[in-house]
Amino acid sequence: MKFSEVVEKLSDATVEGSSLTTHENCNPQIQGVASVREATPGTLSYIEGGKYAEIVETTKASALILPLDEMLQERAIAREIAWISVSDPKWLFAQAVKLFYKPYLPQPGIHPTAVIDPTANIGKACSIGAHAVIEANVKIGDNVCIFPNVTIYPDVEIGDRAILHANCTIHERTRIGNDCTIQSNAAIGAEGFGFVPTSKGWIKMEQSGITILEDGVEIGCNSCVDRPPVGETRIGRNTKIDNLVQIGHGCQVGDGCMMSAQVGLAGRARIGDRVILAGQAGVSNDITIGDGAIASGKSGVTRDVPPGQTVSGFPAIAHRLWSKTSILQMRLPEIYQAIKKLQKEKK
Repeated sequence: MKFSEVVEKLSDATVEGSSLTTHENCNPQIQGVASVREATPGTLSYIEGGKYAEIVETTKASALILPLDEMLQERAIAREIAWISVSDPKWLFAQAVKLFYKPYLPQPGIHPTAVIDPTANIGKACSIGAHAVIEANVKIGDNVCIFPNVTIYPDVEIGDRAILHANCTIHERTRIGNDCTIQSNAAIGAEGFGFVPTSKGWIKMEQSGITILEDGVEIGCNSCVDRPPVGETRIGRNTKIDNLVQIGHGCQVGDGCMMSAQVGLAGRARIGDRVILAGQAGVSNDITIGDGAIASGKSGVTRDVPPGQTVSGFPAIAHRLWSKTSILQMRLPEIYQAIKKLQKEKK
């Protein structure tokens, strides 16, 4: 489609400037989207800020989504690159991707090899793939997509428009809200790691609780959300969880959180709203992390984190303090030699 058509389709967003207003002839054909460094003629890309200005000089993109930066706009004009300007280019680029790519979803229908218990209640316009297993008393909403080899244990409830990708497993009594996505090989509601030490060895504590995913939750490939011995494990609305993440039994995760790959939450951790846990961050059991807090990559959170604080390191401390100690750590050989020298001088 022409660049002007792309702009028109994105008109719901707040577009605050466009090359079309001053350079009407700069209206290339746009065939797709690409990252700015890998862009080719005919593609649309984006620039997040002035620090990427040099990329405007080298990109092969035919059109760019720019921030509100006149210098970047002038550089794009000089190279005859079409552009639109918005306050959040990355967000608008995410909307533009949808114009050129639609994720694969099969048509509604039930594959003849699917095994569905007669007590299961299946909503309207659902798609159930080959060899999927849906056990007793399962309730599935409308427009749900269940890919091949998914297994759903008894008494599970799944809301409207949920997507369950191939080979994921939903354990008994789990509750999954509307518009949730479970990626391949994830396990939701499996038994928590509950064992009691005794003189005769470890005794298993049955995990009688449930797991609840509220609306809009997404769970990545090979991630696990465990159910507790009693009560519930709950993931709040619109929380997004990456691949290879472990959510322990009884955890309470708030709304709008983001967890990157290999994050681990031990049992009964309490995570507030809008918390970000970067890759490989770990949270000890019974820890509370306040709203809006951030734990940077590989942080080991062993103490409660106040709302809004950023922590780093192991054990995790305030990020600014961690930055200072990291600089000192790099200077330890130098400091050690200085101390040795002082000790010799004293002798």
